[in-house]
Amino acid sequence: MANYVTITSDKKKGVVLFLWFLGIFGMFPFYYWYVGRRAGIFRWLTLNYFLLGGIRDLFRIVFGSFRDNVGAPLRQ
Repeated sequence: MANYVTITSDKKKGVVLFLWFLGIFGMFPFYYWYVGRRAGIFRWLTLNYFLLGGIRDLFRIVFGSFRDNVGAPLRQ
């Protein structure tokens, strides 16, 4: 019998969505700092690629492909 281990992040998807909305719909990427990704500073300076990156990140958060700094998927 095989033993499977699923690795998930200790960061929650609901908190990331709240921080996305708090950052004026992803324009200020507070959610990047919450999950520990360093690209947040560059995204802040460019207003998250002029909001296009924020919209793309919203879809990634909702559909589950957004990852934390070690590459683990967010927890429900």
